[in-house]
Amino acid sequence: MDVVAQIAAAKELSEALGCVVHSLGADTGTLHLIEADGLLHLKAHSGQFPPPVLAIIQRIPVGKGMAGLAVERAQPVDACNIQTDASGDVRPGAKATGMEGAIVVPVFDGIRVVGALGIANRGERTFSDEEKATLIAAGRALAAR
Repeated sequence: MDVVAQIAAAKELSEALGCVVHSLGADTGTLHLIEADGLLHLKAHSGQFPPPVLAIIQRIPVGKGMAGLAVERAQPVDACNIQTDASGDVRPGAKATGMEGAIVVPVFDGIRVVGALGIANRGERTFSDEEKATLIAAGRALAAR
């Protein structure tokens, strides 16, 4: 069963996100959606996050960090190793996760960006165009829930 079908079959949003994380061989994942205040609000997470990191990622401004930049740019933002990334796209909160290879894609509802979907790995990782497309499709399926 492909990841979009798994998302549709999942009972809970966190279970659906877990399907995405598992299908792409990642260790953690987050789903943020834009609310009326214009901020990205954490709706689901999968994997282990230190409590201080969970506190930081509850609400993220558009344009800040990987999730905020993915929404602002309406395109994926990734890092082979967020621990050593010097692009300026990675914020200290992301580094505090201990993860290395990470990607965040915008979540679309039609052509409108409504959130951000991110996954990360404990080791370095470069994401292929096919994996990016799978994540964007997964984000659309999550938005439809």
